[in-house]
Amino acid sequence: MTNKIPLLLLLLLTFLLPSSAMAQERELLDHTGRQTLIPAQPQRVVSLAPSITEMVFSLGRGELLRGTPHFSDFPPAAQEIPRIGSFVNPDLERIVALRPDLVLATRDGNPRQLVERLTKMGIAVFVIDPRDFAGIISSFRALGQILNATPRAEELATAMEERLTLLHRQISTVWQRPSVFFQVGIHPIVSVGEQTFLHELIILAGGRNATAGGPPYPRHSWEDILRLQPEFVIISTKPGLQGPEELRRHWERWPQLVAVQKQRVHVVDADLFKRPTFRLLDGLESLARILHPDLFPINVD
Repeated sequence: MTNKIPLLLLLLLTFLLPSSAMAQERELLDHTGRQTLIPAQPQRVVSLAPSITEMVFSLGRGELLRGTPHFSDFPPAAQEIPRIGSFVNPDLERIVALRPDLVLATRDGNPRQLVERLTKMGIAVFVIDPRDFAGIISSFRALGQILNATPRAEELATAMEERLTLLHRQISTVWQRPSVFFQVGIHPIVSVGEQTFLHELIILAGGRNATAGGPPYPRHSWEDILRLQPEFVIISTKPGLQGPEELRRHWERWPQLVAVQKQRVHVVDADLFKRPTFRLLDGLESLARILHPDLFPINVD
């Protein structure tokens, strides 16, 4: 016996959406260029990405969420919301069974085929594209409009713009940008390329990405790293895997590295770097303090 919901039942469920879904709609252009009909007053929202879940809570609209993907863990209240599968492979049947009047997706990661199937079933899907800080700010403003939280969205967007401007002024005085190896995977060793928001963080923080070019998340051998000779190593890992001291010891086995010789191997809080949300600003500022401690009164590690 299978737990799959028959397609006929899925289609039936789409006709049993709350009456609010049939109320007045607005036509909006999402971040992929799709014209999308959005309910004027969304009541049952499903998020397809942990970053979107966090953004909805930041806007003060967490009570609208009826489904979220695995690893939606911030704020803590997000952990109580039913799961709809993984970020890269959401479960269509679980989504439809939640009877959403709006699904929020992200261009980078969510399957396009799923968006198309939900749309054909009459479920509104709005896609955002927060691949950099400009995209995060634009996404907040779009979600604020959709979820009727425009004042809060503008507050967050303005705060982000002001903090970015202040940091830019501080970093603009830097005359030398150190090379940075930003590690996001341990076995194998994985860093970040140019097509990632973490690349932008390195640049904005006053550094040079030692692994720019190539794929978004390149893999490396220790021989590769010895050739790169990064001046700083930043390690961002999931909590509970290995402690900071153990992570540093992996690198200390290679005293030929400039970063090791100068004690510039730093372990950072992965929660501040793993998602394109408002908290990414905290990650950016902490990275800038690591790379240029003379510009800031407090150094964090």
